[in-house]
Formats: sequence, structure tokens, C-alpha cells
Amino acid sequence: MPFTIATWNINSVRLRIGLVEQFLGAHAPDVLCLQETKTLDDAFPRKALEAAGYAHIAIAGQKGYHGVAIASKHPFKTVERDDWCAMGDARHLRVSFEDDLIVDNFYVPAGGDEPDPAINPKFAHKLKFLRELAQWGDRRRRSDTRAIMVGDLNVAPHEHDVWNHKQLLKIVSHTPVETDLLGQVFAAHDWVDAVRHFVPLRQKLYSWWSYRAADWDAADRGRRLDHVWVTPALKDGLVSTSTLREARGWDRPSDHVPVLVTLER
Repeated sequence: MPFTIATWNINSVRLRIGLVEQFLGAHAPDVLCLQETKTLDDAFPRKALEAAGYAHIAIAGQKGYHGVAIASKHPFKTVERDDWCAMGDARHLRVSFEDDLIVDNFYVPAGGDEPDPAINPKFAHKLKFLRELAQWGDRRRRSDTRAIMVGDLNVAPHEHDVWNHKQLLKIVSHTPVETDLLGQVFAAHDWVDAVRHFVPLRQKLYSWWSYRAADWDAADRGRRLDHVWVTPALKDGLVSTSTLREARGWDRPSDHVPVLVTLER
């Protein structure tokens, strides 16, 4: 039966819970994965999601920073979280379902502004995280694994995942060292890019637009930072994808928009 998963860096779930409710009412994915929730677990707006039909909620929260959550219409079989770079940050959740489908939700470090790990600890942290992620993927390699990996990976890997490839080669999120490392993550588990499966690489596609632009829509200087990947066992079941560009124009929006993928389980 069709199964829809959505990923969205909400940039404060308590501030934007109304937008989450609006999105769920209009699109009703089976599973919603949020990043940058920016709240402790006990302050998470659980009741609003339950009222919207999402009774099963897994949370990895952190006060004021980071944070990921998974809200589902279907019960979880297991819930796990890993500590990346031994920093204790809330950047990952893994859930499984009764049919052994696995969903991993990630919030990769943004990396700051200077793409030099020698002088920028935030960028060094990001590179270490991506290296660990590649090793993690390699450890989990199995040809029959039915897994979906989603999240704000904070890397726009392809030429047309950014508004200007040449200008952004020295900008954090599109530097060669980041795109190469994300490529290693992608290869480590033979992932399939579920969004680019439907949208050709030659076509511009973004999921993030900076708050700094006076008119984000007119400038259209976006990047595709939010991803949905599936293992080869799920590739033939892919049905459709959508990137909800209009959500960037909602009242008091996140700088990211929801990305949805539908597949047959």
C-alpha cells in the first residue's frame, strides 16, 4: 500500500507548530520527520500532533539547539538514537515498523561560514560527522535492508542543487570536500536518491532559501539541503515526490520546505 514520508527542517517546532498542523492537514503523510526542533522532550508540542492523527511520536530534543523528531500514524517497533562525534547532540533518530521498514532521521551540522577545518571548529565537526556517517552506512550494508534515510544533510551535492555551481564551490554546503564526503555516505549503503529518481539532475531543485534575501522568491538563490534516500530494496516501489516550495512563503516560515516521497511498502 502507498506510504508517504516527509522531511522538514522546521527551525523551532514550538514557534511553527501552526505551520506543521497546516501541512499535515493538507498533505497527511504517514510519517513526518522534523529537524532543528530546538526544544527539550518535555516541551515538545506532542498534543498538537496527536490531535492531527499522529499518535506515535519519537523525540530527541535539546534546549535551544538541534533536535529531531518523528511523528507517525503507525506504531513503532523500535526507537533508537546514536551519539555522533561523541558530542551528545540531538541529531539522529531511528525507528522501525512491524514490517521491518527502518527510518533514519538526521540533522547534519551546518558547518559555519568558513570552509576551513583548521580555523573553523564547526566545519571540522561537520566533516567528522559525515565521515562517521559513511562508516555507519558501511556497517549496515545488506542487500535486503528496507530502509529510508531522510533529513537536513546540509549538503547540496549536485551542480543543479544550488543556484550557481561555480559561485558556491567555496561556500559551505557545496564545497568539494563536503560533496565528496556525502558521496561516500551515499555509496556506503548503495542509497538511491528518491527525489532525483523523479527529478533529472539537469533540473534546478532547492529545498532551502536564506532569510537574508529581501525577496527569496524573486532572487531564487536556493540550495537542496534536504534529502530522502532509500535502499535498493525499495527503489522499484518509488511512486512520486514533491518539494513544497510554496511553504517558504507561508507566514513566519522556516527557511527550509517539506520534501515528500511516496512509495509502495
